[in-house]
Amino acid sequence: MPLQEATEKESLNFNQLCTFERFEEVWSHYGYKSDFKDVIEREFSRTKGITYLDHAGTTLYPESLVREFYQDISRNVYGNPHSHNPSSRLTHDTVEHVRYRILQHFNTTPEKYSVIFTSGCTAALKLVAESFPWRPPTATEPASQFCYLTDNHTSVVGIRGVTSALGVVSLPVSPEEIEARAKDVAQSECRSGQTPHLFCYPAQSNFSGRKYSLGYVRGIQARKLYPACDSQGRWFVLLDAASFASCSPLDLQEHPADFVPFSFYKMFGFPTGLGALLVRNDTAALLRKAYFGGGTAAAYLAGENYYVPTPNMANRFEDGTISFLDVIALNHSFDALHTLTGGMDKVQLHTFGLARFTYMLLSSLCHGNGQPVAQIYSDSEFENPSTQGAILNFNLTDCHGQIVGYSQVDKLASLFNIHVRTGCFCNTGACQLFLGITNQDVKSNLQAGHVCGDDIDLVDGRPTGSVRVSFGYMSTFQDCQNFLNFVVECFVEKPVEVDQVKLDRLKSNTSSKGSSQCLLTNGKPKHIDNREHASTDPVVNEYGGKAITKEAKSQGKAQYLTNIYIYPIKSCAAFEVTDWPVGPLGLLHDRGWMVVNGNGVCLNQKREPRLCLIHPQIYLPSNTLLLQASGMDTISVPLENHNTPHQSHGVCQSKVCGDRVQTVDCGDEAASWLSEFLGQPCRLIRQSPDFIRNMKKGHEKGVSSTALSLVNEAQYLMINHASVDLLQRHITSRQESSDHQPLDIHELISRFRANLVISGLEPFEEDDWSHLIIGNTHFQVEGRCGRCQMIGVDQNTGAKTKEPLLSLSAYRKGKVTFGVYLVHQSLDGSNATLSVGAPVMSQWVPT
Repeated sequence: MPLQEATEKESLNFNQLCTFERFEEVWSHYGYKSDFKDVIEREFSRTKGITYLDHAGTTLYPESLVREFYQDISRNVYGNPHSHNPSSRLTHDTVEHVRYRILQHFNTTPEKYSVIFTSGCTAALKLVAESFPWRPPTATEPASQFCYLTDNHTSVVGIRGVTSALGVVSLPVSPEEIEARAKDVAQSECRSGQTPHLFCYPAQSNFSGRKYSLGYVRGIQARKLYPACDSQGRWFVLLDAASFASCSPLDLQEHPADFVPFSFYKMFGFPTGLGALLVRNDTAALLRKAYFGGGTAAAYLAGENYYVPTPNMANRFEDGTISFLDVIALNHSFDALHTLTGGMDKVQLHTFGLARFTYMLLSSLCHGNGQPVAQIYSDSEFENPSTQGAILNFNLTDCHGQIVGYSQVDKLASLFNIHVRTGCFCNTGACQLFLGITNQDVKSNLQAGHVCGDDIDLVDGRPTGSVRVSFGYMSTFQDCQNFLNFVVECFVEKPVEVDQVKLDRLKSNTSSKGSSQCLLTNGKPKHIDNREHASTDPVVNEYGGKAITKEAKSQGKAQYLTNIYIYPIKSCAAFEVTDWPVGPLGLLHDRGWMVVNGNGVCLNQKREPRLCLIHPQIYLPSNTLLLQASGMDTISVPLENHNTPHQSHGVCQSKVCGDRVQTVDCGDEAASWLSEFLGQPCRLIRQSPDFIRNMKKGHEKGVSSTALSLVNEAQYLMINHASVDLLQRHITSRQESSDHQPLDIHELISRFRANLVISGLEPFEEDDWSHLIIGNTHFQVEGRCGRCQMIGVDQNTGAKTKEPLLSLSAYRKGKVTFGVYLVHQSLDGSNATLSVGAPVMSQWVPT
């Protein structure tokens, strides 16, 4: 057979191996939905003609991410979060929501971890190095130890630059030593000594993609693994998640590392120059900080060495103003990731499958004389995504077994528009281990002129680095195919041969179908558990003869309930009723829902006055909430949604009056309706039925904590009609000389958005009440309501005015309290009903 014909025949055999059908035979998890190809064409059209295989360097961002971020910052005014004006509050609230989303992504909560934003993973590591409580040796205690896996990024090993000047012991540890030298330390011995030590290791090697056991976290903390088992004291773990987090789910509830640094560009591609350090709150108190910048001080003196740090962990360590627009961009990064992929579990399976298939064919590929084409640097044979990431590191060899310099591979790859990474990848330890480079070799190579990052790939015929290909969630099978065909065309001595025995063995290493269920041993984020809570009905005091009437002036004069308003959706229009059930959180379904913007931040009338033009109505017989607004079709939302939440908008967390609340998304129909009416991306969310939020303010002795809906301060807000009358007269007198149309009494009542309106006898007498009885229902007065500029929104038009805030402030000499907060006090633990016309009796408790 002529040589040309033989070559074509053998190449054809390889091409038959490198097909998507062969890929499906060994791995069934490809893509995320049926239109994966369309998603790639729509979101990553700029990569057409490019084979991008450097996702471990940075992954690629989808076009929709940048588009949504641009629309966000075009619609909203984001001010410096250190100010307190409306634009600054919007920034602050949005940033706080992003912090929660980050913690949710890693399956933990703000109660357990704090998020400190940095310029990247390296800055996060530097922060730990400079604030960890290193101790020099003393007469009774040994020095702190800085221990690190030799397979660590330069930025981790660089902590040694800080510790060496402090008398701290630096101890490099090989991967094999951790478990091989483990000991079963007695419990009493574990508690001895208080010297703090730090052990650092990567969740995934950025060189080889090896995933180290996340179980090392608890093992080191409990001093059951080496080197912790050899040293007394308290052991803390820094888990470098920069490489791991790009394609794998990390569960910090299961693996509670003390410090977790990472960079967002490796996860999302955008924004760059932004990272974070997650710190366990139990560990945070140990950190020491010398420098203090803008926003980090609770108080300080310029003329005296006096400084008190802010108690908030993030504020204490975020010097100056954070890159808040980049932080806000993360909202859209998370949205894009979940919309396009459905979550990190699926990303892990997709990317591992591509890496596995590439490894199988590249490791089986041979020259015509049978010599292997590649020398692959890996601790595994890519059997399992829990032990191997989507990184493949190798050097190519010629038909004589000589290494082909990585610079030559890089240059030829560029001609084919294939983007790879070459060198040692800022991981000298792993590079030395896999390439057999000794310490003396490194020094000799430096003397020969080789430094990190240059293109001197061979010294005396020995490699100084290697080639790395890595995959991201948007990588396709075509990328694998293009790369493998490039290797065959440029570096294989023909005819192409394949080690069929090895290939068959690699195929049988894992089951091709449904294997993911048993492979995800590193864990994936758990769903929030449904919990049964005890009754939250308050304990009621017996008032008896202690309650008296103030100066007996109200004796014989009737007071009654004149109006009942519920506000099903926080900040939307009122729904007036004549009688209504009272539940454990207040009036049934009052403030049970709220509207959030595209970043998950709660909208109110201060930010979006048009909310008052949305009229929700509740129909208890049909168990529905109706949404109505001028020019919009009416839609209905079920009061209780028992369906499985939408994957991208299921259980989430928002903030109300500084409190974190668990919420459930109400679906795309309501979101589309609100977005169309308000002219910005919005969603309707409701308080999770499994979540209990307790009132902040204290109660009388013997009264249990009170559960709240999405209200700000207390279950009810009550105003006195007599107080409104007086204020209305005062507003009229102030406006007599102007052209303003005076507010009528009904419009003024609507401005204050009270639940209950009563016919009080004297203006502002409610300020002194301690208890209230409406019909047969008892209430405790929790304090006055401080009014904000929201009462300046005309509830009929959404227009902003200066009244009644100015008149209220002028009349009350700067105080802007109006109305009182109430807490329902159920005598028998059962629910009650309030009705318009019910008698009202006010009470005072003598001091």
